[in-house]
Amino acid sequence: MKTIKFHKTECGVDFLLNVLTEKDIDYTHLGVYDTDHFEILFFKKAKGVLLLNQKEIQLNAGSIIFISPFQKRKWEFEPNDLEVTSLIFQEAFLNDFFADKLFTHRLLYFYQLVHPLKMTINTDELLKYCGLLTEIKKELLDTQTDSVHIIRSLLYYLLQTLNRQYANQHNLLLKKSENNFAFLFKSLMEIHIKEKQRIADYTEMLGISRISLNKAVKAQFNTTATQLLKQRLLFEIQNLLLHSNKTISEIAYILHFSESNHLMRFFKAQTNQTTTQFINSMNNIPLKHKPNSSDL
Repeated sequence: MKTIKFHKTECGVDFLLNVLTEKDIDYTHLGVYDTDHFEILFFKKAKGVLLLNQKEIQLNAGSIIFISPFQKRKWEFEPNDLEVTSLIFQEAFLNDFFADKLFTHRLLYFYQLVHPLKMTINTDELLKYCGLLTEIKKELLDTQTDSVHIIRSLLYYLLQTLNRQYANQHNLLLKKSENNFAFLFKSLMEIHIKEKQRIADYTEMLGISRISLNKAVKAQFNTTATQLLKQRLLFEIQNLLLHSNKTISEIAYILHFSESNHLMRFFKAQTNQTTTQFINSMNNIPLKHKPNSSDL
């Protein structure tokens, strides 16, 4: 499976973000792949499906799709009925750009494992967002002394407006956090989930009690720290089952389960499926496999 890596823009600045269209990316030659960057796709025209994070997403005009780094995906659509604009960027750049190391984790649509990675908007809203992307692209290609400030303001407005709309569509709360513990917890899980699956591991790294972590997570995400950890661990198991060609025993070893039976019991408890049933159900999704493409 191929990982598509971010290519720096060819403009006179070292921004690790870009705005692309269907003319820049030949989606028809992409099989199962992931990327090392974030991607937000705005579809003016589309007819087909996307398999993302083991879920099938219908594509249509007005769809916005949110994809985080290293999330596996596979496209199936009508190539002659596609008009899409993509915003891509690397996490470290964006966090530095806004002087907030947790910025991407504060956006509800990134690293999202429970709610859909899609929302649908009307034509006027889509044209507004694509207009902002056009302005960003213009500044990237024709850089002026104040371009960095213009791009920062346009990008911040776009991402936060999308966050508000995503929260409204999926009935999520937008709350200003009293501290960063909940976001730090999610960030640490992205780094350490393969070797650390106990809440105590994370409270030790954060230097807080289990009660404090649960309080922060409950206030921010309306769930428990344990449930977030189970969701993230399940996601890792599913990815390895589908994309690593490793046995259950090997996956159990990678994820520090003492026995493969323990992993299988955990998986069944979370999904009400055996690992075999899960793999078979995913293999039955009628998407065609296509050859890999070159980097963007």
